[in-house]
Amino acid sequence: MFTELNVFKIAHSMATHAGTRQALVAQNIANANTPDYHSKDIRPFKEVYARRGASSGDMVSTRSSHLNGQGGGGVDWAITSDDTGAGPNGNNVSVEDEILKGVEVKRQHDRALAIYRSSMNVLRTSVRAN
Repeated sequence: MFTELNVFKIAHSMATHAGTRQALVAQNIANANTPDYHSKDIRPFKEVYARRGASSGDMVSTRSSHLNGQGGGGVDWAITSDDTGAGPNGNNVSVEDEILKGVEVKRQHDRALAIYRSSMNVLRTSVRAN
C-alpha cells in the first residue's frame, strides 16, 4: 500500500546528494594546499531532479539488469571541476568557500530528514485514523 511513495524517494535522493556533496567538500578542504588541485562540486539537487524528467512519469532503470526502463540511472551527479582563479601553485580551493558549502550541505541534509520525518508522521496519523 505505501511501498512506492514518491516523497520518500525524493527525501532519500536529497540526503544522498547531500552526502555526496559533503564528501567532495571534505576532499576539497583536504587538498587545499595540494599543487594543481582544482575544487570539485556537483550540480545542485534542484537542477539534478529537474533534469531527470521527474514529471514525465517514465520508468527509469537504476541498474543494467532492470527491464523496461530507460538507461542512465535517472540521476546525473556529474562531478565538475572549477578551473578558475588558480593561485600561484595552481590550486584554486578557498577554505572559506568550502566551509560555506559545508553549511549549505548540512542544511540540505537536515531538510531531507525533516521531509522524511514529516511524511512518516502523516502516514502514522493516517493509519491511526482508519
